[in-house]
Amino acid sequence: MTKLCEGRVVIVTGAGRGIGREHALELGRQGARVVVNDLGVALDGKSTGESPGEQVVAEIKAAGGEAFANGADVADWAQTQALLAATLERFGRLDAVVNNAGFVRDRMFVSCTEEEWDAVIRVHLKGHFCLAHHACEYWRNESKAGRQPNARIVNTSSGAGLQGSVGQSAYSAAKGGIATLTLVQAAELARYGVTSNAIAPSARTRMTEGPFAERMKAPETGFDVMHPGNVAPLIAWLCSAESKDVTGQTFEIAGGELSIADGWRAGPKLDKGARWAADEIGAAVHDLLRKATPAQKVYGS
Repeated sequence: MTKLCEGRVVIVTGAGRGIGREHALELGRQGARVVVNDLGVALDGKSTGESPGEQVVAEIKAAGGEAFANGADVADWAQTQALLAATLERFGRLDAVVNNAGFVRDRMFVSCTEEEWDAVIRVHLKGHFCLAHHACEYWRNESKAGRQPNARIVNTSSGAGLQGSVGQSAYSAAKGGIATLTLVQAAELARYGVTSNAIAPSARTRMTEGPFAERMKAPETGFDVMHPGNVAPLIAWLCSAESKDVTGQTFEIAGGELSIADGWRAGPKLDKGARWAADEIGAAVHDLLRKATPAQKVYGS
């Protein structure tokens, strides 16, 4: 039986542990040749000296798949360019990029330092830019050469990026930016045969075991709703050729529950047909709020 991603080449960032590890293993099971990118850092982004990516590669190979490990910093322009070059040299092509790498430095907004803000924005937002940019240059060149790609970008947003999360201002801002970046990529890259979608997963990882530890516990019996492996089948499908007609979407997934996030859209409006007076605005705003769909609560509020 043909596997879902047979022959496709996929780079997964942050693939040494947690959700990224499960992505890489499932893609291997589905026939993809996998580049397991992981910097080997702790939850706060500091180096641990470990090489968990090599362990994931060993598991993929033991199951009969093909993979190699790479330790590039996903927010470094030159290193991600070299990651793409190494992938093309090893496998001769690239079909999908799964942007998963990230870390947290949780802090209430008023206590967040400049260094903490910059570090989180760098790894999540710039980290989603660098590798995907180089990949898209490659895919654009392939398209212009008459070899139209059937390529995929899968980004990782979060419920924090869609609804906000108390104590995670930098993380929420970065993840919200990723959701919007996905929309722009989908609109701009379709001509080159590239789709872009995002996921907002809920699963037990190093990031969630702190603020959401109680909710993330594995049950003693039955279906483990929070196991990170529950997210991986969606990733495999999004990286496959089958998903070519799906782009610009953000999928929320938790256990066996799959949904499409309904993002920002134009809501109720009032058109005066002339400039508003300042003392008219309050009544108009309250009228619009009565007609608008109430916003979802920020996590932790």
